[in-house]
Amino acid sequence: MTDPSHAVFLSYASQDAEAAQKICEALRAAGIEVFLDQSELRGGDAWDQKIRREIHECALFIPVISANTASRHEGYFRLEWDLADQRTHMIARSRVFVVPVCLDGTTEVAADVPESFQRVQWTRLPGGETPPAFVERIKRLLSPELSPMSAVSGSTPAIREPVRASRRSKPVLLAFVAAVVVAAALAYFVADKFWISKHLTPAPAAFDPPPHSIAVLPFVNLSGDKEQEYFSDGLSDELINLLTKIPDLRVTSRTSSFFFKGKSENLATIAEKLRVAHLLEGSVRKSGHLIRVSAQLITADTGYDVWSQTYDRDLKDIFQVQDDIAGQVAQAMKVALNTSLSDARVKESNLAVYDLFLLGNFYLERHTQEDMTKAVDYYQKAIRLDPNYVRAWNGLAEAYSWQAGYGWIPSTEAWAKCREAAEQVIKIDPNNSAAHSILGVVMISEWNWKGAQREIERARELDPTSLWALLHSAWLAESFGRLDEAIDLYRQILARDPLNTVTLSWLAGSYYHIGRLEKSAEMSRQVLQLSPTYGSEHTNLGLTYLRQGRKEDALAQIEKETDIASKLFGEAFVFRALGREAESDAALKELVDKFADGSAYSIAQLYADRGETDVAFKWLERSRKQHEADLTDLKVEPELRSLHGDSRFQALLVKLNLAGDRPE
Repeated sequence: MTDPSHAVFLSYASQDAEAAQKICEALRAAGIEVFLDQSELRGGDAWDQKIRREIHECALFIPVISANTASRHEGYFRLEWDLADQRTHMIARSRVFVVPVCLDGTTEVAADVPESFQRVQWTRLPGGETPPAFVERIKRLLSPELSPMSAVSGSTPAIREPVRASRRSKPVLLAFVAAVVVAAALAYFVADKFWISKHLTPAPAAFDPPPHSIAVLPFVNLSGDKEQEYFSDGLSDELINLLTKIPDLRVTSRTSSFFFKGKSENLATIAEKLRVAHLLEGSVRKSGHLIRVSAQLITADTGYDVWSQTYDRDLKDIFQVQDDIAGQVAQAMKVALNTSLSDARVKESNLAVYDLFLLGNFYLERHTQEDMTKAVDYYQKAIRLDPNYVRAWNGLAEAYSWQAGYGWIPSTEAWAKCREAAEQVIKIDPNNSAAHSILGVVMISEWNWKGAQREIERARELDPTSLWALLHSAWLAESFGRLDEAIDLYRQILARDPLNTVTLSWLAGSYYHIGRLEKSAEMSRQVLQLSPTYGSEHTNLGLTYLRQGRKEDALAQIEKETDIASKLFGEAFVFRALGREAESDAALKELVDKFADGSAYSIAQLYADRGETDVAFKWLERSRKQHEADLTDLKVEPELRSLHGDSRFQALLVKLNLAGDRPE
């Protein structure tokens, strides 16, 4: 090399020599000087000194990362990486020096690289295939007249290189897309590491998703403070919300996208499971009022970037950053924007209120009793600062609905608070889809089916993209015995949200109720594959096996159940089927003693199965007074069919306004 100060040093493990050679040839073809050590055996002290000198003098250092480097705990390349890492401490943070390249789906956690390599974006070059865009970026970084701040063309200011980088326990849900924000990056960091670097082996040839389909993966929090994770989750939520508003773009919902949070699967696998052609991912970093957001749009079939960008901004500009990302994604995917993205979002004027709202969303999504209480507290704090902030009112209504559904606070109290919050939203914004949807759920709890249908239909009319409103429509159809209609609606949801465990579980319930037991078992197994501890699903699968005559398999599943009330319910059924009457009686007694306040419907099923009709009706009446959500399965529940000929059953249907096949 005639001028090492303008050269690139390529560092790799010997197993990756072929891929490194491809990268080297692409760079050299563009006139870039590259130092590529191709010796199998190092040449003693003189050669060692030459390597050290080249690393000390080169302009850019490109470590080639792969499963091979991750699996090797010793190698000369590790010395090279350490030397480059040491040099980063002597280089101004306004300059780019390390440009990591990853050849496969190796994650940052598994990569075992120096910390300085993790602070910057990784470029994925599957198998070493080097596109012209990467070569051009290296040329810009080597250009003496270009600073990192000016190395990216475009109208967006402050962009720096490198740019790349239960049917037994039915919860109550809100048709509400959480609006979110980001916190992002220390503004003085030159190069941000974009995401979790879990890239991509090429997708199978048979994989053929819709071309205008995309999933937004959870953006990675790089702020160095786990407590700020709500910012990165918030940005992902907001982008899902914005992209959903773009016509002709199919966007995977939050539930499925966030399933992969913290998981190590490569992007090709993720794209295939989500049935999308593109993935959007990124990172955020925040320091005081300064943020950095890095975003990258990737094609599933090749693993290459379609578009990537890094934004260094003031926190107050976060909403414009979100709009910019969504607009750039639409442009890159050649989808027309028929309206302004700014018009599609809720106007934000108070960052303190917005921050409290994001914290509420963060704890709401955890779905534990303690976290739901925290969510309520944050939403209430936001409302105290801004009594007209509809997003916090919506979040508060959803939190109360979950507390009612799980029995974490008395149901009558929870539903009253839920109604109050939803009505407050509608008072402020009569056309708020989420509020109409949650009000419909409240009316279901009141057995006001006609009102519930009106509100849920209004929610779908206001926001045709709302999956929760669609889910509630399916719930209404099933409650009135229209099982084929409910199954079709569940399938529509899964087409856009294939990993939604709630929908899969409810679909399993519909198949169970209609008698398609093999399909029910298949759906339940999918739920448990996605979430092995999903509440009540082991019992659901066990009861399906029991109806198929697989008694021992049923018991094996029920013994895996983590929800105690559901486990006791299943045990009481299966022990009786196995002739173990004493154990069945003991399980039923414990269920009554400990969980009567929330499991009256389940207890009624057990007594009906035993032929104790009078006792079964007593518990059904208690379930009605407790406003238990499971009572909405009354018309379709196989375990209660023995009661259908009793006049008390028809009288109960009348009390619940369920006598017909549609709301009246």
